[in-house]
Amino acid sequence: MAQLRVVAEGGERAERHDGHPTPAQLHWLARGIDQPGGKLPLFDEWGQRINERTIRSCLDQGWAEPWFTNPLKPDWLVCKLTEAGRALIKSHSH
Repeated sequence: MAQLRVVAEGGERAERHDGHPTPAQLHWLARGIDQPGGKLPLFDEWGQRINERTIRSCLDQGWAEPWFTNPLKPDWLVCKLTEAGRALIKSHSH
């Protein structure tokens, strides 16, 4: 199991990447299921940006992939679901 060192305002902590999605990751990925091309949202239901750690972790796990670069906002990660991401959501939607 790989560990990623995360430095946040509250200090440094280890974030685990063990192939088990967090509730935040599952929620974000599930929102792409019914979107054209599996496009994943940049913002949550309340207009807040999706946490970049959530996005990058899903990319690292292969559940999402970069779709395209936004020339107006190059720091925004525009992503879409992968087949692995779709399978993950289906396996968690009992």
